[in-house]
Parts: sequence; structure tokens; C-alpha cells
Amino acid sequence: MTSTTSIRIDKALYDLAKADAATEHRTISGQIEFWAAVGRAALDNPDLPVSFIAESLAAMAEPREQTTAFVPRSRSAT
Repeated sequence: MTSTTSIRIDKALYDLAKADAATEHRTISGQIEFWAAVGRAALDNPDLPVSFIAESLAAMAEPREQTTAFVPRSRSAT
């Protein structure tokens, strides 16, 4: 069980998180936590594109049974 704490955030940020949370099927707090994780990873890895970091973190959060196996592209005959 994780502990929680209440914080005050700007209403505009809350509204953005609410909209993105609905799109991404997360709770509002889950969306803000995701943004924080992306930001932390981006600061720790400034050489990686933020989109790569966000997609990687989202993929790691997917339940394993919902993932699809990696299938390499076949090489074309030359």
C-alpha cells in the first residue's frame, strides 16, 4: 500500500491532467504521477527524446498479458 499526501496545484494544470487522464485511461493523480516520472527520466537522460521516454514508461506500465510479441521485419531480398 502506498501512502498519499494532498497538494495544491494550479487549476489549469488540474484541468490538463483531467483531460489527458481520460484519454490515457488513468486517474488524474495517475496522470500527474506519469508526467512526474517522464520529467524525472528526461532530466536523468537529457540525450533521449521526451517522446521516447514517455512511450517507454507507458509500455513498461502495460500489463504483460496485454502486450504483443516483438516480430522483426523480414529482410527484403537484394
